[in-house]
Amino acid sequence: MAERSSEIMAENTVILRLDNVSKSFAKVEHDEVTHALNEVNLSMKSGEFISLVGPSGCGKSTILRLVAGLIPPTTGYLTVNGAQITGPSPERGMMFQKPTLFPWLTVEKNISFSLKLKGNEEKVERMLRIIGLESFRNDYPGQLSGGMAQRVSLVRSLINEPDILLLDEPLGALDAFTRMNMQDEILKVWQEKKQLAIMVTHDVDEAIYMGTRVIVMDAHPGRVVSDIKIDQAYPRERSSQTFVACRNEILNRLHFGGKNRGQQ
Repeated sequence: MAERSSEIMAENTVILRLDNVSKSFAKVEHDEVTHALNEVNLSMKSGEFISLVGPSGCGKSTILRLVAGLIPPTTGYLTVNGAQITGPSPERGMMFQKPTLFPWLTVEKNISFSLKLKGNEEKVERMLRIIGLESFRNDYPGQLSGGMAQRVSLVRSLINEPDILLLDEPLGALDAFTRMNMQDEILKVWQEKKQLAIMVTHDVDEAIYMGTRVIVMDAHPGRVVSDIKIDQAYPRERSSQTFVACRNEILNRLHFGGKNRGQQ
């Protein structure tokens, strides 16, 4: 307990905790209940990049929505530095799979739209430089490629410098090469502030490449089956022995390793 208290008191440290969190949804067409999450216990802090992986229906996106304050837990509770999450907050920014941009606003105006205060032109300029879109500032979302639009969406999630960045399969709709470039873009922006980032992905290599920890989940009901620390420096070599070993471990946990494939 003393160790936890000292963590919370550390300057600029954010501690997110899920304590015995369960979430159930009633089915409209049947008198049944879907158990999306069952007694999840997790602790995460600033400077970590958490990758959530697992099959569809294991509750990965449900965890993000609970942390964002968009839905309440059925049982248990979520806290940030000891204060219970009871609703949305600008301290928790979310980036979705598809760009959520205003089509009638330019790139520059989309980025500046969510700023708390006016007179932040310098911050907007800096963000445009970070994502390499200075020359596209006056373009509209319909004029951008998928990767460019995702970069703008990322900056919109980061412009108010949230303590917790939530990423719900942000790169799932992109082609392979754009996706790898965007992985580096997200890591570059995250490394500047080192806030807590939590990302949902179905891509095991992406989870390892980006994460400091990979949380492996299983479904029916959704639960955590493994919490794997990725102790590798950035940028990571996808073909290294350590990377491949992590991939094999996660695939085995997901029952997709060759030696366990027939035992499902």
